[in-house]
Amino acid sequence: MTATPIGNAQDITLRALFVLSHCDAIVAEDTRVSAKLLAIHGISRKLLSYNDHNAREMRPRLLQRLGEGARLALISDAGTPLVSDPGMKLVKAAREAGIAVYPVPGASAALAALTAAGLPTDRFLFAGFLPPKSGERRTALGELKTVRGSLVFFESPQRLAGSLADMADVLGPREAAVARELTKLHEEVRTGTLLALAAEYAGADPPKGEITIVVAPPLAAAPDAAMIDSLLRQALPFMPVKAAANLVAEATGAPRREVYERALVIKDEAGAR
Repeated sequence: MTATPIGNAQDITLRALFVLSHCDAIVAEDTRVSAKLLAIHGISRKLLSYNDHNAREMRPRLLQRLGEGARLALISDAGTPLVSDPGMKLVKAAREAGIAVYPVPGASAALAALTAAGLPTDRFLFAGFLPPKSGERRTALGELKTVRGSLVFFESPQRLAGSLADMADVLGPREAAVARELTKLHEEVRTGTLLALAAEYAGADPPKGEITIVVAPPLAAAPDAAMIDSLLRQALPFMPVKAAANLVAEATGAPRREVYERALVIKDEAGAR
């Protein structure tokens, strides 16, 4: 599995160039797209088409070649294979047949957008393309609403405004970024709330190019002060202040320093009685 550029032809690794130059054949989603990239880098190798339309027919043939010892490089139209493309079943079948599969990492639109969005990156979920119809899309978004991490979507220009509007309504007031044409000449990253971005794109013609949406995690609920006090009063008679504060902070998600300071106040009040 060999990653290729998502736009700028220079975003390809030295290892990828070596693999593509020395393999027996290159398995591509669209051979016309791949042929252009190979021509830019002066690579001449046989191209085999593997996509949603011919996968059932081609998969046994490719597995046979692999079983005979052929070295095949699987690429997608752009970016990392198996991310929103049909390669997964081929890789699964190859592994089940005992054939070694090696990843050759590189460009990824999902990661590129995530790093450029200025939103939390410590935890995220790549959700791919949402359903095209609003009702099904809203149902899918409802299932993602409680994910405690940034959400990354691919979207088409024609559905962008509608998807952003549904996100704003279902996911609530969150920060987001719309990344378009990443690494290309007209690269653009717009940020703002989901509601503001939805209004912005609803009032204009659909943008052109490949689009990735990044949505911030849900806002953390403010810790319940009454609950924190109650837990501290239950814990303090049986353990030191610091230990009680740490325990309650971990249970509620409240900042440790604030819980500790509150624990000192409660401890003093109890001692004054």
